Amino acid sequence: MITTQEITTRRYLSVRQQSEKLCAPLEIEDFVAQPLVDVSPPRWHLAHTTWFFENFLLTPYGKNYKPFHPEYHFLFNSYYVQAGERWQRAERGYLTRPTVKEIFAYRKYVDEHMVEFLEHSNKKYELANVLELGLQHEQQHQELLLYDIKYILGHNPLFPIYVPRKESENSAPPRNWYHVTSGNYSIGHSGEGFHFDNEEGDHTVFLHDFEIADSVVTKGEYLEFIEAGGYEDAVLWLDEGAKWVAENEIKSPMYWMRDDQGWMEYTLNGLQPINFNDPITHVSFYEADAFARWKGLRLPTEQEWEVASKQICPTQPYNCNFVESEYHRPVQTGGNDFWGNVWEWTSSPYRPYPFYKAAPGAIGEYNGKFMVNQMVLRGGSFGTSKDHIRLTYRNFFHPHLRWMFSGIRLARHI
Repeated sequence: MITTQEITTRRYLSVRQQSEKLCAPLEIEDFVAQPLVDVSPPRWHLAHTTWFFENFLLTPYGKNYKPFHPEYHFLFNSYYVQAGERWQRAERGYLTRPTVKEIFAYRKYVDEHMVEFLEHSNKKYELANVLELGLQHEQQHQELLLYDIKYILGHNPLFPIYVPRKESENSAPPRNWYHVTSGNYSIGHSGEGFHFDNEEGDHTVFLHDFEIADSVVTKGEYLEFIEAGGYEDAVLWLDEGAKWVAENEIKSPMYWMRDDQGWMEYTLNGLQPINFNDPITHVSFYEADAFARWKGLRLPTEQEWEVASKQICPTQPYNCNFVESEYHRPVQTGGNDFWGNVWEWTSSPYRPYPFYKAAPGAIGEYNGKFMVNQMVLRGGSFGTSKDHIRLTYRNFFHPHLRWMFSGIRLARHI
């Protein structure tokens, strides 16, 4: 009979191994590059996720634990002010040392001590929430790893292939509209199971009648927006969005380009002709909002999104496109894609729910300090682990960012 401790250890090692699996296709040079402040070198992700377990579990609670290196606490802290000093985010690419080999040795060292800790610590039940937070944190970084790997490779003029292309055969389904009647609804996390503090607490919202699309916007639909002059029509854009388009000369989604062969895009499978049946991705909130306005529609609020998703698709279907599918791109699944494929922009700013309370100490900095100037996305993507996502999950990014796997679902007033 498998013990609870064995299940916990297996889960820990499985999550840790997934990070290294995602890095397996990389060459040694790919681990170090930081072409943009928002992009971290892959080896930094490997080290920072290891630092989390060392800093929040092994150092304070591990018996006679000796940190792997005295400077790693400084080098691989991200934004936890209460955890101490840290190397600046914009300068992570300067760290040619420690080497990639040393980072993998760091991971091995911490994993060995974590397995021992999980087996012998008399605090393992008391610290179960911290352990689970560390695993969920690493799964978040696994998706960030894919964002950053794609940005690093996709801005190389050789357009390297990360993994070979896996074909998908589904075509775009016809779009239907789902009607949600006005009334009071409960949103936010309730019940058992892990959730982040920004999903607390379960509370009531009133919604007016609305309709929401049962599928996400495709690349073909977005091409129509481009060809209709959508990027040049200032009437469609929020003021900040119009300035962003002009200052950055934005004319299409990230990774799109046009040559003699027509429209092409960089994918993790290399440079490919665009499949216009597949969901659009790598668009900013500004682009999503302008597209919706061009269609005479709008983006859903996060409250509308959550209520509708729970009515339409309350549990994960078999055909979701998560990282386990290994497409490494958005594809047509034949479903409604409330689970996976692309994160969906909402029109809601990222703010605390009623009754929200940050945890004490450095862990309380995990979400709450970012509740300003960001917009909420819902649903997960092809880079998300299937056991990491919930319909109450609140992702958030600044409105101009688009290197993540972000897409569009439309809504309309009744």
